Amino acid sequence: MSTPPPLSVIVACKNPGPRLPAALASVWEQRWVEPELIVIDGGSTNGTREWLETQRARLATLVSEPDGGVYDAMNKGIAAAQGEWVLFLGADDRLLGEMVLSEALNWMKRTEAGVAAGEAAYDDGRIYKLRSRVNPLARNFVHHQAAFYRRSLFAENGGFDASLAIMADYDFNLRLWKNRVRFKPIPLRIAACGVRGMSDSGHWRGYREEIAVRHRYFPAPRCLLWDALSITRFLRKRVWRALSRPRG
Repeated sequence: MSTPPPLSVIVACKNPGPRLPAALASVWEQRWVEPELIVIDGGSTNGTREWLETQRARLATLVSEPDGGVYDAMNKGIAAAQGEWVLFLGADDRLLGEMVLSEALNWMKRTEAGVAAGEAAYDDGRIYKLRSRVNPLARNFVHHQAAFYRRSLFAENGGFDASLAIMADYDFNLRLWKNRVRFKPIPLRIAACGVRGMSDSGHWRGYREEIAVRHRYFPAPRCLLWDALSITRFLRKRVWRALSRPRG
């Protein structure tokens, strides 16, 4: 019986852009650890499916079929995963450095936490990291591109709510937080992230889902201030995009 891998990396995609090969290469280039690489493709029609077939020998699992959205695809990846820890990497993202997974696993060996999270650096200069003391009411406090989840958490707490298009990771993180799962910051920059992701799109649906998820776990009076701040963030982003739009 083979020994399960220490880490599974799950990439969910559908008609991704040209950065997918770089995302996968950043996993293949890792040293001192051989992560299990799982790709769940939602039935791409732009040539991605055919290219992935040429790489099948380098993938632990490849699934290419229609799905119910990115979180449905991530749940499929979890079902296929064998690693003790799971990392979700976007098709537009890449791991930072060929030793980053080995270094992260060294940190995770020293913790009893269920989630260990480093930094995610976005192409536009923003950097997100898990704070030692979080306010789960405010907004999503863990970015999955830099977060390692114990795989057992999904069996114990359920998977992602695929009825949510954008904020199912916030919902899952709040579920873990409510169930007293420990979140541990680790001092590593894990991934460089593109700015074209769904949660970064600025569409109202993302803010609406954030508010709805918040109300699942906290009473309405506690949510009011943070709901207002979510609406303010949405309006501010709309104004910024309108002002920065090229004038023709």
